[in-house]
Amino acid sequence: MSVQWFPGHMNKARREIEKVMTQVDLVIEVLDARIPDSSQNPMLTTLRGEVPVLRLLNKKDLAEHERVSLWLDHWREADQITAYPFSTNDKGDLAKLSSWVQKLVPHRGSAEKPIRAMIAGIPNVGKSSLMNALLGKRVAKVGNEPAVTKSQQKLRVNDGFQILDTPGILWPKIENPDASYRLAVTGAVRDTAIDYEDVALVGLKFFIEQYSDALITRYKLKKPPVDAFETLEIIGSKRGALRAGGKIDMHKAAEVFLSDVRSGAIGPYVMETPDMVASEWVKVEEVKAAKEAARQARLQAAIPQRQQQQNVEYRSKRDETDTTRDEE
Repeated sequence: MSVQWFPGHMNKARREIEKVMTQVDLVIEVLDARIPDSSQNPMLTTLRGEVPVLRLLNKKDLAEHERVSLWLDHWREADQITAYPFSTNDKGDLAKLSSWVQKLVPHRGSAEKPIRAMIAGIPNVGKSSLMNALLGKRVAKVGNEPAVTKSQQKLRVNDGFQILDTPGILWPKIENPDASYRLAVTGAVRDTAIDYEDVALVGLKFFIEQYSDALITRYKLKKPPVDAFETLEIIGSKRGALRAGGKIDMHKAAEVFLSDVRSGAIGPYVMETPDMVASEWVKVEEVKAAKEAARQARLQAAIPQRQQQQNVEYRSKRDETDTTRDEE
């Protein structure tokens, strides 16, 4: 599955972000700790240019600590980017945020020169929840549907710290199909844009391979799961996802499973590691190279045909010219 979902308001948001980027001192990029790489928007990296970034791996309470640490180490060593596990429900994290921001922008932070930070990220990672928690009041709409925020808001956290919220934007095309599914499993892509059963089966395949014990515990399975389709049927049977005649309603079974995955009821998990993502991108580049080679081959094969056609047209015109001369 290749997700290509770019509603008009997201295109507008991209232009607005580009316009105000020159006015901000720092980008606070909110990521989903369960998909640290897939929840990054490559467009944001391009738009921010040299503006420093602070990455918050939000929803840390839903994520496996060990794998989150792998990403923190990877970014620090490979990209020298500052990142922290985070939860808007953790008052300690909220208290630390101002100091994290101050370290990255040490030349600002007074009432005369407040730090101007842009909060950005893809849909459904928790940007609005972060704003509400920082300001201690409900100023941004929160929802479990992606793309809830659709306009910019500039707000004062304290005398030396201002934040600018931005709509959650996906990029026009997600090239890594594995990342597409991870975004779908965790709910960053609208459910109306995907096939529920298809996404649930991909999610189950991952959990069978990586977190089998979580499935056994959550659904009281009698033996370790092996097949994703069979496991989804068992989940449907246990949770009453039945049609007339006792047939399993696979769509409802998929809803049950994905709801458990997204809410954390299935337990903490992280769907990707740096090595895993690096391997996937090698495959993506190989596929792109193969497609380009095939395209070039088609072009080369078409050259003799075009040349033959041109020769026919040339001879036809030449014959017409000779005939005209003879008549004269």
